[in-house]
Amino acid sequence: METNDTQRSKYDEALAQYDTRLDDNAVAATVARLIGEKTAQYDNPEVKKYLLHCIDLTTLNTTDNDKSVMEFTQHVNRFDEEFPDMKNVAAICVYPCFAEIVKDTLEVEDVKIACVSGGFPSSQTFSEVKIAETAMAILDGADEIDVVISVGKFLAGDYEAMCDELEELKETCKDRHLKVILETGALKTAANIKKASVLAMYSGADFIKTSTGKMQPAATPEAAYVMCQAIKEYYAKTGRRVGFKPAGGLSTVHDALVYYTIVKEVLGDEWLEDNSLFRLGTSRLANLLLSDILGKETRFF
Repeated sequence: METNDTQRSKYDEALAQYDTRLDDNAVAATVARLIGEKTAQYDNPEVKKYLLHCIDLTTLNTTDNDKSVMEFTQHVNRFDEEFPDMKNVAAICVYPCFAEIVKDTLEVEDVKIACVSGGFPSSQTFSEVKIAETAMAILDGADEIDVVISVGKFLAGDYEAMCDELEELKETCKDRHLKVILETGALKTAANIKKASVLAMYSGADFIKTSTGKMQPAATPEAAYVMCQAIKEYYAKTGRRVGFKPAGGLSTVHDALVYYTIVKEVLGDEWLEDNSLFRLGTSRLANLLLSDILGKETRFF
């Protein structure tokens, strides 16, 4: 067995390949300029239809029950029939105990079943519980698993414990996508967000995601920019494409366009060919995008 010092050096060596000495003010200025110069050109119906296709339609309420989740899923079933000229949402995201309900109710193709797992949203539970919960969600039909890094361990510098846990969760997922939530609002600085992004990707993340939506601040353009830069650099070094998902606080069509702009300008068209590398974690945005596309208030979802 490797010693703790050896393990730590492995993660330090991974981080040493990247510039993590980021200035928060410089990042904010770059992002403001990017949004100001580029976002308006993507404000068109085709981009908005694409963004709707990237939504992980999410219900993570204390009051969720079998009936409400079934009804939630049936909206997705009806979408193809009512809006045949548009592509459906990317996924339905629920708590693990509802994966089987979604699987039994979902009738349309190309919509994934995603589950938050691993002690969501705090990640404060035993690794064995996280692994068991993930395995059970997959057994019940989950195609994708969204987990939160052990933020406390990361902030304490215990990269070994954080990364080993993610590696075990990825092994449990096997060919299912593991979407790793950084909870960027808790990480606070661009430097921390860059480090957490790199470590999550080296631990097997198929996606890195900003936030749970359960704490503030949630997704921000600045965090998105840093994460996308990390993805770009990681791809250049490894040849492996990792997806990006902003989540939490996406409440306007403009918000969606901002994140599209960041991905487009930093990562390029390869990340926007379909919804396999870009997602939006939100539900409120679905009706807003649909209303904007149709030119009238629409409450379908």
